[in-house]
Amino acid sequence: MGESDIPSFSVREARPEDLNEVININLMCLREHYPDYFWRDHLQLWGKAFLVAELNGKVVGYVMTRVERSIGYVSRFFPKKVGHIVSIAVLPEFRKRGIATALMKEAIKRLKEIYGVKEVYLEVRISNEPAIKLYEKLGFQKVRRLKYYYLDGEDAWVMAKEV
Repeated sequence: MGESDIPSFSVREARPEDLNEVININLMCLREHYPDYFWRDHLQLWGKAFLVAELNGKVVGYVMTRVERSIGYVSRFFPKKVGHIVSIAVLPEFRKRGIATALMKEAIKRLKEIYGVKEVYLEVRISNEPAIKLYEKLGFQKVRRLKYYYLDGEDAWVMAKEV
């Protein structure tokens, strides 16, 4: 099967009826989990940048974001709107197809254009080299190491970029 035979995916805003699939992807792919209300609140408050990737009618990945006000990590001169990539995951069997890249690019675009953020940041496990490489390819830089950030004691990199 050639690359052109691989079905293409689409990226769209998440809907309330997608949340069960999104939560299941989170449970399958990541060690960090959130209560149901957390997902609903983010969809309600920042739904224009809470996105899913869909393939043949099935949600195969998501990115959940929010908007905060802080001095940020890149240019720390004054408080501004900052986008936070809270969680992103793609089902293992659908990785290496550009889905995470497409989700990130569209989320960043929407955070900037719709919500007016000046900077976007995220936390990533220091051991998650594939994710770190993806974020660096998208222009993120490591700006801070958070000791014992995750419940299992692993450190996180804070990665950020101006938009």
